[in-house]
Amino acid sequence: MQDLSNTHHPLLAVFNQPASRAEWGRHRLSAEQLEFYHQNGYLAGVRMLDDEQVELLRNELAELVNPDHPGRLLFYEYNSNESADPSKILFHALGAWRVSSGFHDLLWNPAFLVPASQLLGGPVRFWHDQIFYKPAHHGGVVAWHQDYSYWTRTQPWPIFPVGSGWMIPHGTTAVSITCPVATVGTFCRSRAWLTTWTRLRLCFLQIKKENSSQWR
Repeated sequence: MQDLSNTHHPLLAVFNQPASRAEWGRHRLSAEQLEFYHQNGYLAGVRMLDDEQVELLRNELAELVNPDHPGRLLFYEYNSNESADPSKILFHALGAWRVSSGFHDLLWNPAFLVPASQLLGGPVRFWHDQIFYKPAHHGGVVAWHQDYSYWTRTQPWPIFPVGSGWMIPHGTTAVSITCPVATVGTFCRSRAWLTTWTRLRLCFLQIKKENSSQWR
């Protein structure tokens, strides 16, 4: 199976690329949103995906959760079930962008890239993706945890900004929550037992500009 990490451009037309400065500008966060983020360390309620994009990712996810998927070996991490209770299901994987066209093209989604660049204060570089998925009624939970150790993987720390966006592509809406590197006690836990729940996470790093001693 082809490793899509070797393809450095979108494969589908679902995530349209802006053709002008004005089109890029439609994805910019407002001054009020930026101020809220800098004061509170997160930002919620930003529409990342439209209905067509949500449906594409849902269909592709339905194939990726199959343990016999031919692209399974391309994942950095693949757990068909991380639940401690064998009667429940919690799918967790990193690397879907190497396997599936929609998840690959998600990295070029301007609705995510523009806000990420604004929040991190400059150009950004993709670090990794992550999927958590549970079916309705018998899904497992994402246990309480702290993400502090992950953010120490970039140096110098905490000068080198890291941001992650969470997207929930189930139902008819998709929202994002972006967590800052400075939030030491970040944690998440699934409480949505009655609904099918998926969390996509894209992590980006800020790029240091050459010939500059400043982190932009």
